[in-house]
Amino acid sequence: MFKKLGFRAIVGLSSLVLLLAACANETNETKPEVSPDLEKAAETVNAKTPNVIKQHADLNEKPIPLEMERDGSDVYVKMTAQISDIEIDEGNVYKAWTFNGQAPGPLVVVNEGDTIHFTLENHDPAIPHSMDFHAVHTAPSKNFTDVAPNEEGTFSYQASNPGVFMYHCGTDPVLSHIANGMHGVIIVKPADGYPTDQEVDKEYVVIQNEWYKYNDLDDMTNGVPSHVVFSTKALHQGQPNTNGTVGAVIHSPLEAKEGDKVRIYVNNVGPNEVSSFHVIGTMFDDVYIDGNPANHYKGMQTIMLPASGGAVVEFTLKEAGDYKFVTHQFNHATKGAAGLIKVTK
Repeated sequence: MFKKLGFRAIVGLSSLVLLLAACANETNETKPEVSPDLEKAAETVNAKTPNVIKQHADLNEKPIPLEMERDGSDVYVKMTAQISDIEIDEGNVYKAWTFNGQAPGPLVVVNEGDTIHFTLENHDPAIPHSMDFHAVHTAPSKNFTDVAPNEEGTFSYQASNPGVFMYHCGTDPVLSHIANGMHGVIIVKPADGYPTDQEVDKEYVVIQNEWYKYNDLDDMTNGVPSHVVFSTKALHQGQPNTNGTVGAVIHSPLEAKEGDKVRIYVNNVGPNEVSSFHVIGTMFDDVYIDGNPANHYKGMQTIMLPASGGAVVEFTLKEAGDYKFVTHQFNHATKGAAGLIKVTK
């Protein structure tokens, strides 16, 4: 029932991608917030972005909710690869290559030891796509293979290590697929939890990503990002769910009470730059590098996240007020990588 590409087809379609580029949790998820003027702004996107692939020019598929079902320790996850317009900042519409119409894609949360049965539906009529989960052990040649346009593929693997992991499209050229929007985060909850679980009052997910000139592989390879941004994905009911756009977590801030200990699952999906994650006005009481309980640090001011790197950071907000969080590489914070926590009494 599910179809995968053969080796020759993969090579052929990968070559086509290069040619075109050269020419050109679970039940708590909500659709990302978008500007009400997005559709109007998108009408001019093709004129501003000459590298739009011909088959993508008139596509703007609406966000599709993540499909996820559990049967014991078997988790069935279904996602789409699709072309959807994302308004990076006011009037700047990016015809993104996405998972489920979101960039970053929808949050996936599973438990340590779960077996993931993943299905990718490729709605893109022009390009093959794939899924590379950093949270699993598997042969990429078997389970990270391309799914052809208008086809679907299913793959299975175990999430055997806890942590905060990146996922992304792994189809060549990988940089084009990630930088055009095909990235996201999967959290694998530790079987025995974290030592500080009983101390945490609020928990959120924050993701950093970069944007470059539209579908311009040379700029993605040799240039600097035009925007570096934060988004947040709903971990619990009622939390904001945003795309990686300028001001996303300023306009939809995180919330806490005076004295709360807050946990953030943070990941830098890159694709190229390092993040120096810092919350202004506090220090990290506890840090778990890559979200693994074994990698426990205390009393840190800033956490360094390489491209794809993740962490769990926990901190106490002792006074009411507004607390910004940034990457302390301030050239990137100036380009948009800043969020806000509103703390009330």
